[in-house]
Amino acid sequence: VPPEGEDVRDVAPLVTPIDTEFRVGTMGLGWDSDAGAVVVELLAITETEVDESVVLDDTDEGPDAVRVFLTPIQAREFALRSARVIAAGRPPCPLCGEPLSSRGHMCVRTNGYKRGEIFGAAELEEE
Repeated sequence: VPPEGEDVRDVAPLVTPIDTEFRVGTMGLGWDSDAGAVVVELLAITETEVDESVVLDDTDEGPDAVRVFLTPIQAREFALRSARVIAAGRPPCPLCGEPLSSRGHMCVRTNGYKRGEIFGAAELEEE
């Protein structure tokens, strides 16, 4: 594994518009020793059980799938950028896990009570 770098080189924005191909139901992570690559597999949500051989053989009978091969450096950069994106998001409510907004949060777990700073809504209590 190459030494860890400090900065993330992949900081370009996503290409828009983003069109959804399918919703991911199963994710897999592995190592291909022959290619020296990290393998990420994403499978669409299905209501029926899927035979593993259908997915591995890339037949048309199985669910929609994406298989990505990343070098160790690309995998590390992906992980660092993912951590940066997640850290930039809104913090979760400590009770229900829903994202807190800058205007406050009406937590379903408190049945409308205790709308204080813990929920990011100190200014709402003054109203």
